[in-house]
Amino acid sequence: MNSAARRIGRTLALVLPVVLVLSGTLAVTAVPWASSTATDSQVLTAATGKAVTKTAARAPEEALRKRLLIELQEKDPGVALTHLQEATTKRPSLAKHCVSIARDLGRAAVAKYGAAHRAQAFSRPVCDTSFATGVAAAQ
Repeated sequence: MNSAARRIGRTLALVLPVVLVLSGTLAVTAVPWASSTATDSQVLTAATGKAVTKTAARAPEEALRKRLLIELQEKDPGVALTHLQEATTKRPSLAKHCVSIARDLGRAAVAKYGAAHRAQAFSRPVCDTSFATGVAAAQ
């Protein structure tokens, strides 16, 4: 009798946590954070682990990219590249996006001036040679 109770106890000790974890995971696979009538609905899924929104806020690197592209159109690529360097120095978290932003600035410079050699005149050693790569890719 004592060994039967021990065997049942061991089985429950192994099976019960698995059942609890699975039922808990299934219970939170879709959690609505906002009311169903709201236009900004957020859903947290167990697979992603992050909240997904329909109208997500613009990331800091995208805001910087947009601002620098506008600045390039209004002034010149040299000013935009200087401000890119200052922004990455001020906020090191933007440094990983520096290459793609500089490349986009290079493409936009070629579009603005119509010739790669005119755009290349503004090249600076910001983010290695990404601006020059963008200029070359736009040809």
